[in-house]
Amino acid sequence: MKIYGLQKMTLLDFPGHVACTVFLGGCDFRCPYCHNFELADGTAKPVMEEEEFLSFLKKRQGLLDGVAITGGEPCLYKDLPELVKKIRELGFMVKLDTNGYHPQLLKQILDEKLIDYAAMDIKNSPEKYAVTCGVESVDMDTIRTSINLLMESGIDYEFRTTVVEEFHEAADFEEMGKMIRGAKRYFLQSFTDRDSVPFGNLHAPSKESLEQYLSIMKKYVPDSAIRGVE
Repeated sequence: MKIYGLQKMTLLDFPGHVACTVFLGGCDFRCPYCHNFELADGTAKPVMEEEEFLSFLKKRQGLLDGVAITGGEPCLYKDLPELVKKIRELGFMVKLDTNGYHPQLLKQILDEKLIDYAAMDIKNSPEKYAVTCGVESVDMDTIRTSINLLMESGIDYEFRTTVVEEFHEAADFEEMGKMIRGAKRYFLQSFTDRDSVPFGNLHAPSKESLEQYLSIMKKYVPDSAIRGVE
């Protein structure tokens, strides 16, 4: 498997652990606010082969607790479970980021108890999911299947939404809350504009809007919070 990026240490990407973050290429979606759009659309070039990444990990044994696997969308790769097994054999915990659009592979990974933590994006209310993902249509049954898999998995997990002023309003959070009612944990993350974001004229929500959305989500997921906003 080819590696498209490596952050050698992070205190943020794997909650409660010192980790590195490895980026895989490709994605089902084309979210207009994506910070890693070059990974999603295939324009990014690999930075190393899997063997070089595993060699890096061997040198970090005892220094890092875990590995956060992100993208793009890692679950596009059928050989992802094999990569995770190799990481675990080196003594590292594994966190997986996913958009929830590959429940069969996610189920395999969960059934084999290959990961310690998962983070799944909840993009928007069902009616606005596709436009928020930058695609013509999204099979919401697929998204709901992945939600249920995580909620029933027994592992630690979170759901999260990147909030963009142009895409989200209060009614959307009522619908998202119903989708993940009773979940373990949920975070709102405010959109931040960067050079890598593919579309301009997108804005972060106001702090007041975020607080309003948080109060809605707390009705459905009591352990909800705003992440990354002072």
